[in-house]
Formats: sequence, C-alpha cells, structure tokens
Amino acid sequence: MTALALGLVLASALAHSTWNLLLKRSGDKQVFLWWLLVIASIMFVPVGVVLFILHPIGYPGWVFVFATIVLHMIYFVLLGKGYTHGDLSLVYPIARGMGPMLVPILAVVILSESIGSLAIIGIIAIIVGIYTISWWGNFAALLRDPLSIIKDSGTRYAILTGITIAIYAIVDKRGVDHVEPFLYMYFMTLGSALGLAPYILGRSGLAQIGTEFRANTVPILVSGLLLFLAYGLVLTAFSLSRVSYVAPAREVGIAMGVLFGVVLLKEPFGRGRILGSGFIVAGLALIAVSP
Repeated sequence: MTALALGLVLASALAHSTWNLLLKRSGDKQVFLWWLLVIASIMFVPVGVVLFILHPIGYPGWVFVFATIVLHMIYFVLLGKGYTHGDLSLVYPIARGMGPMLVPILAVVILSESIGSLAIIGIIAIIVGIYTISWWGNFAALLRDPLSIIKDSGTRYAILTGITIAIYAIVDKRGVDHVEPFLYMYFMTLGSALGLAPYILGRSGLAQIGTEFRANTVPILVSGLLLFLAYGLVLTAFSLSRVSYVAPAREVGIAMGVLFGVVLLKEPFGRGRILGSGFIVAGLALIAVSP
C-alpha cells in the first residue's frame, strides 16, 4: 500500500469513528442518520454538479451507483438499530470487523486479486484484535453456547451491518473504476437520503424528525460532512490500492471507536480491549509495508 493510500485510509478512519460517536450520542439513531444524509446531500450539491459535468456517468457506472445506494440504505438502517441496542465500543468493532474478515475472501474470488504474505498476517492480526475487543471476558460463555453471540440485539445488528459492509466494499471497488470516486459517493448519499425518506417518515413521523434535528443540529451538520469525507477518502484509496488491503487497513478506526466509547461515553473497558487495539495497529502496520 502506498503512503498516499495509507494516509487517506487513516484520515477516513478518524472521520468515520467520529461521526459514529456523534450518532451514538443522538436521540433517535435512524432519524439522525437520515438527517446527516440529507445534510451531506445539500452541502455537497455544488461538488456533485461540477463533478457530474466533468465526469459524466455512463453504462455500467449507473448500475454500480444504484447497487451501492440499495446496499447503503440497508447498511444505515442496520447501523441505526445496532446503536439503539448496543454500546459504541462493542457495536462498532463487530460491525467494522466483519468487513476485513470477508472482503479479502470475496476480493480473491470475485476480483481475482492476490494477497501478499505480510498482508495476510496483518489481516489475521486485525481480525484477532477485533474479536479480542468484542468478546474478551466472554470466551467461556461463547464456548458453552456459540449462538449466544447473536442472541443480543446489538450484536446481531452489528454482524448484519458488517456483512453489508463487506458486500458494498466489493461493489464499490468495481464502481469507482467507472465513476469518479467523490461523484460516486455523492450519488450514494443523495440516493440513500431519498430512498430512506418514506421509511423514516412512516416510522417516526414529521414531529419526531423535526425534534431530532432541533436537538442535534450541530452534530448532524458535522456528521454529514464527516460521512462524505470518510467514505470519499476510502473510495479514492480504492482507486490507488487493492481492496483487500484498503478495507482491512481502514479498520484502525476500531481502536479510535473503542477509545471514544470508553473515554467519552464511559462504556466498560478492560485489558482485552487494550490488547485488541494493539493487534489492530500491528495488523495495519503489516498491511502498510506489504507490497
């Protein structure tokens, strides 16, 4: 992975973990998510128009745009439900951790990418770190009842969110081959906001939608900016490096998310989460130096 791609991934991780922190602090998680999509769509209209003029989309670009909109609508609904039922320091690692576990496999099978030996070790280290953070102290219970993991609502939604992340990462890797990355991101944001509007209106009603915006106006504005920035940077990194390297490397944000949950939200913390974060950082370093 090049230094530029790594820098983009690290900046993306910080932006992503920050808007997830703001989401967890919100009242109605799904309404908050919808508002940040709306705000991001409005704020970046000039960017979208200019990029569309400079980089018009043809076939099959529109197919990938539509696919990522559908996948991200599912992702946002599942993520909102995850944070409604679970802590940031648990939901975030599990949701983000499923991606690097599945993406390299999908990338090799679907995209015919190859993975260097150091990157393989790094990916394994990140996965070990993720599960250490998530399930430290619960391994005995996990061995007695493996299905106990999915009995918890927050964990269940986090796992489903992670599976969705892995799928859209593969779609988006192909998509940015046909559509300029930030334009691709803009249409994903706009399409998700429009597509989720009937669901949010029917679920929450105009009164609740207005209440959430008034209560969290500044966090929504900041989150809208960070959302666009976070995934736009990742899409750019996809165009510079292998998806099987970029997707796991961006999960350094997991360590940031755990720290946010523990320090700012006062969620439970222990040696396992320190150890898990160390594995993640070590894995990132191995991926970064892999050719």
